[in-house]
Amino acid sequence: MYPGASHNRFEHSIGVCHLAGQLLESLQRRHNNTLDLTPQDILCVKIAGLCHDLGHGPFSHLFDMLFIPQVLPHKGWKHEDASVAMFQYMLEENSDVREAIKEAGLSEDDVMFIEEQIAGPKDTEQGDWPYKSRPREMSYLYEIVANRRNGIDVDKWDYLARDSHFLGIPMSFDHKRIMTFARVLEVDGKKTICARDKEVHELYEMFSTRNSLHRKAYKHKTTRIVERMITEAFVEANDHIRIQGTGGRLLKMSEAIDDMLAYTKLTDHFVIQQIRTSQDPQLAQSKRLLDRIDRRQLFKCVGQALLDRSIDKESVIKIIVEESEGKLTAKDFVVDVVKFDYGMKERNPVDCVWFYSKDNPTKPIKVHQNQVSHMLPMVFKEEQLRVYSTGTGREACSLAQSYFIRLCNMKKLAYESQGDEGFAHGSSYLTPVRQPLAETRINDTTKKRKLSEINQM
Repeated sequence: MYPGASHNRFEHSIGVCHLAGQLLESLQRRHNNTLDLTPQDILCVKIAGLCHDLGHGPFSHLFDMLFIPQVLPHKGWKHEDASVAMFQYMLEENSDVREAIKEAGLSEDDVMFIEEQIAGPKDTEQGDWPYKSRPREMSYLYEIVANRRNGIDVDKWDYLARDSHFLGIPMSFDHKRIMTFARVLEVDGKKTICARDKEVHELYEMFSTRNSLHRKAYKHKTTRIVERMITEAFVEANDHIRIQGTGGRLLKMSEAIDDMLAYTKLTDHFVIQQIRTSQDPQLAQSKRLLDRIDRRQLFKCVGQALLDRSIDKESVIKIIVEESEGKLTAKDFVVDVVKFDYGMKERNPVDCVWFYSKDNPTKPIKVHQNQVSHMLPMVFKEEQLRVYSTGTGREACSLAQSYFIRLCNMKKLAYESQGDEGFAHGSSYLTPVRQPLAETRINDTTKKRKLSEINQM
């Protein structure tokens, strides 16, 4: 999709560490060094930023959001769990790192503070303070690396800027302005990071940029199907690849998440090479899938539909198989339900942000959407249904497309279907294809008549 893009998290982690330090320095300046922050506090937040993604597996979110849920559906495992375990393993196995932490003046409580931030935000709205290493009075420190309250954090600032740059997708959002004007105020008994009221437009730009990157890159139809094909290859290979872990135990990929020695070996390159170079016939299907990706013989997107209500993938598969009356099986197509939002599902994340004004900088206030603009979105979440044909020929794609269209008509879904020679005609197109205007599907009678007049000119 984007040859210049990089999916590794090394540079991103350094960026998050840097921005965490910058934000704390900015807050100190804004409060004239009255925040009572120690050098150890600042260092702990920066280390948490540096190590927050240690637990990502091969191909990042593909591993924890697609592969693990398929092979361990009841595990409830998150990459943050592995990040904490990996951080602890790093300290256990590296005496020089432990020594460096001591020389920096970090205590056991400080190490716990780092781990609490890496583990991800906890719910602080339900009474009792959930953290042990820092008191409620320092609650704002838990909003810097990962912010549960509204999603505004340095992790997001770095990947938005970094990915936009390397993808070549322009970004109008500027995190430096939000950082410059941020200040800490007390809200409901907790210290929280607040934004200047005039920066509300920048926040909407930030969440819009996030949505745009998800649409154009992270959840683009081609990106998603490559991820699905790699996931399928991993699932097929899971029982046939072994990684040596603690005590010499040989573990599956899915078992390595509980053994950090094995997990450190579980890299993109390791898994791909294990599949590619194996002579085990049990890995033949995984190898075929990777070969198809190399040759760009990807599963073909035959159509996508905008959902006005949630839909179950299994029910979609069942309907298509039943309607085809044996012409299609569940292996002939892939169903993908893709969710887009501003980071908080149906909610407007800016509603969860506290602001302050120039006239009264010590009073936290809300800035409601109707105070900002009438041109802002009213809906903050939508879902798309996509269907892909696993076959390579036009006939297979055309068949899958025809039953996708039948499904959409049954469910009364607005859809687009892939236009190509040999595919079903009479639909709008995901990829622009030059065709006579008269062949374009238009429901409005007046527009049809106008197009007919144009064709006769």
